Amino acid sequence: MSSSHLAALLLCVCIFAGGGIADSQSGTNGLSRPTEVRIGALFTFDSVIGRAVKPAIELAIADVNADPSVLSGTRLSVLMQDTNCSGFVGTIEALQLLAKDVIAVLGPQSSTIAHVISHAVNELHVPLISFAASDPTLSSLEYPYFVRTTLSDYYQMAAVASIISQYQWREVIAIYVDDDYGRGGITALGDALAKRKSKIAYKAKLPPGAGRSTIQDILMRVNEMESRVYVVHVNPDSGLAVFSAAKSLGMMSNGYVWIATDWLSAVIDSSRHDNPDAMEHTQGVIMLQQHVADSDIQHSLLRKLNNQTREGNRSSVSSYTVHAYDSVWLVARAIEQFLSEGNAVSFSANQNLQPVKRSSLQLDSLRRFNNGDKLLEKVWRANFTGVSGQVQFTLDRNLIHPAYDILNIGGTGFRTIGYWSNFSGLSVVAPENLHSAPPNSSTNNIQLRSVIWPGQTAEKPRGWAFPYHGKPLRIGVPLRTSYKEFVMQDNGPDGVKGFSVDVFKSAVSLLPYPVAFNFVLFGDGLKNPSYSDLVQKVSENYFDAAIGDITIVTNRTRLVDFTQPYTESGLLFLFVGAVVWILEHRTNTEFRGTPRQQIMTVCWFSFSTMFFAHRENTSSALGRFVLLVWLFVVLIVNSSYTASLTSLLTVQELTSGVKGLDSLISSSSPIGYQVGSFARNYLVDELNIADSRLVPLNSPSDYARALELGSGNGGVAAIIDELPYVEIFLSKYCKFKTVGQVFTKGGWGFAFPRDSPLAEDLSTAILALSENGNLQRIHDEWLSGEGCSTDDIEIASNSLSLSSFWGLFVICGLTCAIALLIFFWRIFFQYSRYNDQVELGPEIVRRTARLTSIKSLISFVDKREEEVKNALKKKPNGSQQTRIGSTEEQSTSPL
Repeated sequence: MSSSHLAALLLCVCIFAGGGIADSQSGTNGLSRPTEVRIGALFTFDSVIGRAVKPAIELAIADVNADPSVLSGTRLSVLMQDTNCSGFVGTIEALQLLAKDVIAVLGPQSSTIAHVISHAVNELHVPLISFAASDPTLSSLEYPYFVRTTLSDYYQMAAVASIISQYQWREVIAIYVDDDYGRGGITALGDALAKRKSKIAYKAKLPPGAGRSTIQDILMRVNEMESRVYVVHVNPDSGLAVFSAAKSLGMMSNGYVWIATDWLSAVIDSSRHDNPDAMEHTQGVIMLQQHVADSDIQHSLLRKLNNQTREGNRSSVSSYTVHAYDSVWLVARAIEQFLSEGNAVSFSANQNLQPVKRSSLQLDSLRRFNNGDKLLEKVWRANFTGVSGQVQFTLDRNLIHPAYDILNIGGTGFRTIGYWSNFSGLSVVAPENLHSAPPNSSTNNIQLRSVIWPGQTAEKPRGWAFPYHGKPLRIGVPLRTSYKEFVMQDNGPDGVKGFSVDVFKSAVSLLPYPVAFNFVLFGDGLKNPSYSDLVQKVSENYFDAAIGDITIVTNRTRLVDFTQPYTESGLLFLFVGAVVWILEHRTNTEFRGTPRQQIMTVCWFSFSTMFFAHRENTSSALGRFVLLVWLFVVLIVNSSYTASLTSLLTVQELTSGVKGLDSLISSSSPIGYQVGSFARNYLVDELNIADSRLVPLNSPSDYARALELGSGNGGVAAIIDELPYVEIFLSKYCKFKTVGQVFTKGGWGFAFPRDSPLAEDLSTAILALSENGNLQRIHDEWLSGEGCSTDDIEIASNSLSLSSFWGLFVICGLTCAIALLIFFWRIFFQYSRYNDQVELGPEIVRRTARLTSIKSLISFVDKREEEVKNALKKKPNGSQQTRIGSTEEQSTSPL
């Protein structure tokens, strides 16, 4: 034990050491049992948890003493100490309890007190059995005598992360009490979200015991942030104040998402009749509750507790109730095994306290339980069925089969919308019904029933919004000195104009919500700025976004998220994405959702595979087969055109002997490139061209002058640049031509920070611009020049196009076709069996309304693969009625 903790404990002991201490229990010699064994209980009596566990502990003690099969001839007694919602008082009461020679302690309910007292029980070898302390760090090997008989928040936060991932929210705001319980839980939440590519955008810390004004100030601050998904992890006794303040601030309305951990279910169970405001202030909230399977032993406990309530005892029932009841039985069974093996209940002086015995602290009363380690061993080996279910511990000292009910508050009650367990993840099937099934590592069965969200709406909230009082977005815009058709400085209200600017403004105008923004120029105005530096500024959150002629290349996609390209891009990619969607839709939840989400998934998946940056996992064999072939094609294309560059050579028509990129690389001639573009890095890093050969050029006139001079007279032999710039250049200087490789596939996009939801919505808007013709209209307005006549120049471009890769595309197309044929053959085969095996009443008959229409067939195809397979596995079973594909919602009753 550390010196700081020891000093704190000694200080507390001196407060009560002068009082009377109960005599230690009678010893036993291994042949006879003691007439009484004493345990302690430590919790706050007048609290949500205390009112739930006190009658359960008393009832369990009575049941143990009435059961002749447990502790026969030995009476189990309990000494209860009130911690009074105080860490300081709780520590004193705990030490006072340990001074009475108890052989085990139930509690505490506070994780903070558990951390402190764990050091004391380590020294005194007294098992500490907590039915409420859920801080995951208490499972550390630092606390060997701490036994948790409730669920660790490690599992609860995994459940919360699964819910957030199910609804595809990227960022959440955590509202939590700033103590061991709150910090430990939120740390676990951050880890669980990171595994699912989400994150905590902001941690709103509430001081323990915070008043309403403090809570309102914190909520006003988080309401100015982008995320609208709030995870609330606070103490039961003060947690409702958060929702009361949120309601007064208008934060329980449309667009908001509130997820509460299991503290809220305990409050609801405790105050449903005494405090109707608990339901009124939490309408639309999703809350978790530790899952307790329905059983006869649970009903028996409820009847006994209800009888106590009718006799005038004020109590409440929650998951803490059943865990406290089981904790008493856990200790009783362990003591029974301990005594049956002839172990003695005896205490001795703690040698570690000898150096301080000469002080006035009087520490003789704190004695070590001699066989505490053997009793602890019996506790860890427990294996029995309690009210809460199977009481058994894993190797990492947690209860087996952790599971939660997922509840949705609405009206005057709440309903179950699903379950979570570490065995199956999210499901609408109760966990105990899944434990007998073989493990399923896929996410096919992840689903929840419909939710009524805050504001009484069934439509899933977006999960984010631009705050009402937020600052306008800072949009970085490159200050170009050439090719100003794309973006240029302007004296108008926006300060900039150009093709890229008009595309961005038109796309923003299509968003279903207002977006305030200001354009901020980036560059010194003397030369074109570095676009890589501009993208870096976005990743560093210096800019909220960047627009302009920003080429989408692989290294940039690692820093930021790009919108759908708004310049020319190949359509074969959308075809492959659609095929993968068809193959994955029935088996993979990442390819399911609303029609809008599914369209965006197809578009994003199609585009992102070009950079091997797709986030969606494929689970079906056919989908993986098609993706493997497609990525092979992409690899070959990228090998030919590294870093997604649209490369070409602009050469002087009459004097240059350059025939293509290969001949240019093998020569020693100087090569021109546009200042600020990524062409220089491509030439040096990918093509290994010496930097001394590269000549920076800033404007079309610089291009023409350098080409006219030629490589032998201080000019260049060729210029490598992107196609849109070259087209503008050639429309003005008609005596030049393009040779070599020309292949457009990456395009330009707008850059946003990683996981920005605005990038997705703008991608949808850009697609809409393309479909309604406005994108082409903007292009023609800014970029359509007169060009060169055929008399001015003979076009002799040796360029690559889609036809250059026709062989690879044929292979990819055949692969898609074969996969689709196999897929639809399986569909029709399953459809035929499904149609013939439907149970109605006591015998199998064909449905009167068979699924023969195209609409019904499409509905069948849209069913999840797992759902269909489970239906086909079902056998006739007397008069049992089976309905495939439907799941009734279940209501939840308090324990």
